[in-house]
Amino acid sequence: MKKILLVEDDPFLIDIYSEKFKNAGFETETVGDGEKTLEKIKENKPDIIILDLVLPHVDGWEILRQIKEDPDLNVIPVIVFSNLGQRSDIEKGLALGATKYLIKSQYTPSEVVREIKEILK
Repeated sequence: MKKILLVEDDPFLIDIYSEKFKNAGFETETVGDGEKTLEKIKENKPDIIILDLVLPHVDGWEILRQIKEDPDLNVIPVIVFSNLGQRSDIEKGLALGATKYLIKSQYTPSEVVREIKEILK
């Protein structure tokens, strides 16, 4: 079973996506605080990370930067999943090493699952 780490601080979205991922056959862990994210990644070695950018303590930009600088972690695909939808944000996320950049309002949970499955093929 493939493992997803969902880095999100909105409890409503955590519930929706955790359930959706579980129903799609994924093992799902969540973390809602940027500060604890790297520790959780190193502990659990997920197959893919779904990363919000606006988080308490440490933002998603810094988390993405640290993941991509760490030789043990930089092979894990990261999907940025954010409400920040400016072209400059998207370009920055991809330049920092995100595999994909999804704007929350433009994807249904089913579409997010489809994107994950495509990346994990």
